[in-house]
Amino acid sequence: MNEKIKIYVFGAGAWGTTVANLLSEKGYDVFIWAREKEVVDLINKKHINKTYLANVKLSKKLLAFNEIKKFCDCDILINAIPTQYIKETLNKIKELKKETLIISLSKGIEINTFKRPSEILYELFKRDIYVLSGPNFAIEVAQKKPTATTIAGKDREKREFLQKIFSTPYFRVYENDDVVGVEISGAVKNVIAIAAGMCDALKLGNNAKAALITRGLNEIRKLGKKLGANDITFLGLSGIGDLILTCNSNISRNYSTGYLLGKGKDINFITNKTKHIAEGIKTSLALKKLSEKLGVEMPISEQVYKVIYENQSPKKAVELLMSRTLKPEFYG
Repeated sequence: MNEKIKIYVFGAGAWGTTVANLLSEKGYDVFIWAREKEVVDLINKKHINKTYLANVKLSKKLLAFNEIKKFCDCDILINAIPTQYIKETLNKIKELKKETLIISLSKGIEINTFKRPSEILYELFKRDIYVLSGPNFAIEVAQKKPTATTIAGKDREKREFLQKIFSTPYFRVYENDDVVGVEISGAVKNVIAIAAGMCDALKLGNNAKAALITRGLNEIRKLGKKLGANDITFLGLSGIGDLILTCNSNISRNYSTGYLLGKGKDINFITNKTKHIAEGIKTSLALKKLSEKLGVEMPISEQVYKVIYENQSPKKAVELLMSRTLKPEFYG
């Protein structure tokens, strides 16, 4: 494989840094953009990202920068910017090479437009977008623990090319063509993970947690199918796989956010506590609006929204979910 492929990664959070490092260690020419100058300096001088990926030594060949130029001269552009900030950051790029492939690592839904990350990127660059998503905690991938993920996109030949680009002995990549299903799974699971954190903080037990994850998957599936996703996607790595992972570990920023909410902490206190962004916070607001627009019932997601944005207590959210009108398990 051509090791002279030039790759730009935009977003030096934990996942962006991990993916950039993985590719740099494979021998590709990798450059990573960070908003903070101190992050750029530490990556270039000490080969660490203390802010977002502490205690991980990075490849000495990985180079960081914090100025986005009008022309982006790369073969592969990887977006790892939080969903709500993609447009305002990458619209500075006015020109790409015709053959540049674009991959998105972001998970979420833009609040005002209801666009998925791939749709935001398509609007900016007018070309097919590929999506990498799965049950992938950055720290475990950085530690080279066995991990599987999915690359989704329109063109099978390009998917298979990217599959080889990302694959390593510890990072196994599958491919499929369902961008909608993969992205909806990645967005909504963050909201369900906030609910899972609240569930554990309230000590509701294993029965409640199992029901929450199962019904959460049903919400993901209903919304995804309404938007044209393939049903089978929700049973895969980017669906149930990512949901199980995110709902069951305090490594998850979304789970941890939910746990603190369940313990009575205010959302402003939680967001001011860390630089890491829990995508599920903004996604719950987008889902509230989108589900109402589409007429898709998403009761768990709605209660997460109410806890975050309407100061409803987590205990009240549980009461409302448990007292809903009885109905068949599968409907609508």
